[in-house]
Amino acid sequence: MSVTSGEPRLFSDLALSRRLERAEARAGAEFVESRAMLFPASNARWIEVAGAYAMYDGAASPVTQTFGLGLFETVSNAEMKVIEDFYREFDAPVLHEVSPLADISLAALLAERDYHPMEFTSVMFHPLRRGIHLPVPVNDQIQIRQIHDGEYELFARTSAKGWADELPELADTIADLAQVVARRPSGLSFLAELDGQPVATGALSICDGVALMAGASTVPEWRRKGAQLALLDQRLNYAAEHGCDLAMICAMPGSASQRNAERNGFRIAYTRIKWQLAQKH
Repeated sequence: MSVTSGEPRLFSDLALSRRLERAEARAGAEFVESRAMLFPASNARWIEVAGAYAMYDGAASPVTQTFGLGLFETVSNAEMKVIEDFYREFDAPVLHEVSPLADISLAALLAERDYHPMEFTSVMFHPLRRGIHLPVPVNDQIQIRQIHDGEYELFARTSAKGWADELPELADTIADLAQVVARRPSGLSFLAELDGQPVATGALSICDGVALMAGASTVPEWRRKGAQLALLDQRLNYAAEHGCDLAMICAMPGSASQRNAERNGFRIAYTRIKWQLAQKH
């Protein structure tokens, strides 16, 4: 979508980063709350420290990390210790997704406490309005719908199949994560169907006018038929119709996911770094 003179222009600044990072943090916290509700023995929980959300969903879960560190408040050694002790209680790694808009003092603090960078993420955004149309035509043979009660397993299986060829060893983990995603009380899960068969999945979380696009997965034999484009189109329009003025997607820098998002009007706001605390032996 092009920005006209009558629409506000968004800049990649602190205010934007705070909105984007808080939206992803809230989505993670809701995931953890859902896990705790469905599986009380999991010990899943989250805390807020200095404006950052620290989430635990199991030592190996990709949800186990923080968002927003140094972005809302300046962080001290004392607050870092609170977060680190939270993860040590569960013998989990200590990981922080850090925006480059965070207070500059955080970089020195992380270095002093023996953290190292281990992953980069392109955080992307797209202004929204009602009746949005993507630049690339959507395949009208693809049908998109929200899942119904009782279709959680179907959503999870379809999502897991989408990763079967690339990460077969993680199929069970992905199916487990997708089950929790589908059961979140405030989350939205979508299926793409072609010829009556579920072929792709996509999820949506909404926080204070920001729509977070996640859960993208397509069954290998049904790729390149426009399923993910149709899912994106449906979710963007749903979000706009429900009061969102901004959408976000996170992708690996230079990946096909990033290119597809850019083709459809998303801009890179910034590149985020994930920091990990060195393991003590």
